[in-house]
Amino acid sequence: MNDLLGPLTRIAEALERISPAPLSGVDVGGAGAFVWHTEPDRLDPVPSVNRVPLGLLIGIDRARDMLLANTMQFAAGHAANNVLLWGARGMGKSSLVKAAHAEASVSHPDLKLIEIQREDLPSIGRLLNILRGAKGRFLLFCDDLSFDHDDTHYKSLKAVLDGGVEGRPENVILYATSNRRHLMPRDMIENERSSAINPSEATEEKVSLSDRFGLWLGFHPCDQDAYLAMIRGYCDAFGIEIDDETLRAEAIEWQQTRGSRSGRVAWQYVTDLAGRQRVTLRPGD
Repeated sequence: MNDLLGPLTRIAEALERISPAPLSGVDVGGAGAFVWHTEPDRLDPVPSVNRVPLGLLIGIDRARDMLLANTMQFAAGHAANNVLLWGARGMGKSSLVKAAHAEASVSHPDLKLIEIQREDLPSIGRLLNILRGAKGRFLLFCDDLSFDHDDTHYKSLKAVLDGGVEGRPENVILYATSNRRHLMPRDMIENERSSAINPSEATEEKVSLSDRFGLWLGFHPCDQDAYLAMIRGYCDAFGIEIDDETLRAEAIEWQQTRGSRSGRVAWQYVTDLAGRQRVTLRPGD
């Protein structure tokens, strides 16, 4: 045993030397957006955010206006709500978050967007401690947020929604998108209620998670007029020439092959059309 002690000690010392020190502070001056990673904890800057200009998001006017107003309030240092954007797939939830940040950061460049993955939610307490003492205001963004059976990550989310004893940092806010209004599958809620001694108390903690968001914005499938208007808006913005009759016929055929109609389907058609016309799309510009 004594013969092993020396080599094990040297291995431990070597690992300690190469192990990165815990992230205690952060310089956010070099970029407008970051992605939070763990192992080790770090904020990686995003040189160019993949986003669509706010003016090209059509058919979601009410959600656009409310989210932009909330974002501008927060960027200016005023009170603002955490926001849950929920509803139909492909209707611009995550695009709206990124576009609202871009719009607000024009007049408030110290507003930073930080994306955190759902699987990294258990580390959110460490991230909040880092941001608490950092200069700037931080919009945490969790895309496609939902919780499945036996998933306990939702407990970590309360750290940013409720803040615990210390309270949520004044310079941090959370925007999350989800296809589910209550962030959990309906069968999970019903199963918990049916098997619990006190059904109402058994699911209250999980179901009420979405209630902790101060602002809910719903997104619903678009009608055909809105779908065609989205496509025309993209075509005009990127210099794609196509007459209304041809656009209508091709766009309707495209939606039929996809079996759905949404902002995402509209963009996919425009991408195909731009490729056929040799037009380069740069939605992040």
